Amino acid sequence: MKLVDLAAIDHEEKSAADIINAVCEELGFDYASYATFNPVKGDVQGYANYPDEWKIHYGSQGFHHFDPTLYQSALSIAPVDWGRFNHDEKFHSVFRDAHDFGITSRGLTVPVRGPYGECGLLNVTRNCSDAEWEKLKKHVMGDLQMAAVQAHDTVMQSGLLAKALYLPALSTREQEILQWVADGKSQQDIGDILSISHRTVEVHMRSGREKLGALTTPQAIGRAIGLGLIAPG
Repeated sequence: MKLVDLAAIDHEEKSAADIINAVCEELGFDYASYATFNPVKGDVQGYANYPDEWKIHYGSQGFHHFDPTLYQSALSIAPVDWGRFNHDEKFHSVFRDAHDFGITSRGLTVPVRGPYGECGLLNVTRNCSDAEWEKLKKHVMGDLQMAAVQAHDTVMQSGLLAKALYLPALSTREQEILQWVADGKSQQDIGDILSISHRTVEVHMRSGREKLGALTTPQAIGRAIGLGLIAPG
């Protein structure tokens, strides 16, 4: 599992990075980040405007393997105040070090679900009193949720995520068959269309599932669509 900084990938548009910077400037947060997970490898990738020293330390210490602001928040539908992690030793393992880099453990994660089951996470931090924090949350929550959706949509549409994922090398036949499945065709239908046996169709489908890290064909279809390998049916 790797930690991938999407901002380091050469691309003309950095609008997701612009969004997290705007979140800080316009809503009054110290730092912000956006993260999502590689659906095949489980790598964590995204943007963060934290100090470079902290980003390097975070990655070198492997905090992305167990940071509850990522993994616990990804299980939630509603925004997650990091206060719920006050008794989580993994959380303290991360933020004992974060304080040395001028980063507070007072934060919030806004999860957003994509159309194919993927999850994006917008994280924000603010070093302030309890009263200021509660007031800030009430004032900006709607804006944060909108920013989370914008950041996730921007990354999914930009092509940067595809580069970071090192897209599975599906064969032309595997893509073709998965596309027909997405279009609602049965194995027998696909075999007739392509003039191959339905057992050969199943062989290619199984190979495609394995390359996409999917347990079921519907899951493989969702991931292939999400990665831009086939079109929605």
